Amino acid sequence: MIEIEKKYLSGMTFIDLFAGLGGFRIALESLGARCVYSNEWDIPVQKVYASNFGDIPEGDITQVDEKNIPDHDILCAGFPCQAFSISGKQRGFEDSRGTLFFDVARIVREKQPKIVFMENVKNFAIHDHGQTLEVVKRTMEELGYTFYQKVLNAVDYGIPQKRERIYMICFRNDLGVEDFSYPKPFELTKHVEDFLFEDETMVEHLYVNRPDTYMNGLVDDKYSNKSIRLGIVNKGGQGERIYSTKGIAITLSAYGGGVFAKTGGYLVNGKIRKLHPRECARIMGYPDSYKISDSASQAYKQFGNSVVIDVLQLIAVEIGKAIEKKPAMKI
Repeated sequence: MIEIEKKYLSGMTFIDLFAGLGGFRIALESLGARCVYSNEWDIPVQKVYASNFGDIPEGDITQVDEKNIPDHDILCAGFPCQAFSISGKQRGFEDSRGTLFFDVARIVREKQPKIVFMENVKNFAIHDHGQTLEVVKRTMEELGYTFYQKVLNAVDYGIPQKRERIYMICFRNDLGVEDFSYPKPFELTKHVEDFLFEDETMVEHLYVNRPDTYMNGLVDDKYSNKSIRLGIVNKGGQGERIYSTKGIAITLSAYGGGVFAKTGGYLVNGKIRKLHPRECARIMGYPDSYKISDSASQAYKQFGNSVVIDVLQLIAVEIGKAIEKKPAMKI
């Protein structure tokens, strides 16, 4: 998480849909915005969210009446990527029915927020040969918004993790925002080792010592903005690869097996282990004050599904700047 002095979104309100652990909420609140509604159906995630923010998100969004959602300036949604099955139909809003994006769209149609801020997996950009993204774009344009989209990698914004996601920003047409720009990448200065526990007693249970461990002979002495593979366990499948802490983390995952499942393995002080849930939290931009699940398996899954707070903050700063350029707009 980045310390940003200027409150670029001061006075604005937002809603947190498909809220997960509240990454959008932390990012926007750090810039002065206020959350007026949250929605998340996963019960274990709801509990973590409530322990951090003091309110329990409403459940199943498909059953929520959009008229009952509070008015807001910004709608945030890291909605799941469902198959749209819309190739060639090109019916915009109608094509989005039957998907969770439709729930975003019907709320937008009813509440007409000034800004819509969405995030999804990288492959969303090319799903169904680009038709899925085209439906989202066309739907938002039909609802009266300009549409911007770009795939950004967390490693380009201060977080040592390869995590590519598509970020979609929409401004209501009457705001007159025509020159929104995504944040510019900058040089990585921190690596995995900067996010690890100094106290080894916290991670003793995570060390792995197996006879079928094979190192590739690379010397672990240079920093890199890429992951550095040093070896494998077993056959080297997913969750069986060992990396240097002087590089970046592989993409944290909510699923997958192997002895280093969900985080990958790392050579730390001559020993090999997976990451601790708190270290995963740090590599997603969550502050150490954030309360994580008591269940390690749930925590790994939840952070694997989460958003990178630092990237959201930097995008939100650019949203604030774009709004600032329109002094006549009342927020």
